[in-house]
Amino acid sequence: MSKVLVVEDSMAQRQMISDLLEDSGLTVEVASNGVEALKQVETYAPDIVVLDIVMPQMNGYELCRRLKSDPKTQNVPVVMCSSKGEEFDRYWGMRQGADAYIAKPFQPMELIGTVKQLLRG
Repeated sequence: MSKVLVVEDSMAQRQMISDLLEDSGLTVEVASNGVEALKQVETYAPDIVVLDIVMPQMNGYELCRRLKSDPKTQNVPVVMCSSKGEEFDRYWGMRQGADAYIAKPFQPMELIGTVKQLLRG
């Protein structure tokens, strides 16, 4: 079973995304910020990371850059899931190495479909 790490500072959003992914048959671990996520990545070794951009301590852009520049995690797909929905935000997210960018609010099937597609890829 594929393992997803959900990195989101909003408890309500974190729970909603986790529930969606668990209901679609994935195993989910959570982190509330980028610093916590880096520790989780080492111990949990997720198959994919779904992350918010605006978070305390370390934002999603920085976390994505760190994951993609580390040989141990550079091949782990990253889905940015953010309320920053402008074209520039999407462009910047992809420039940091994100494999997909989903703007909030999103349709549940958009998130599940994107995650499952990247896990197959």
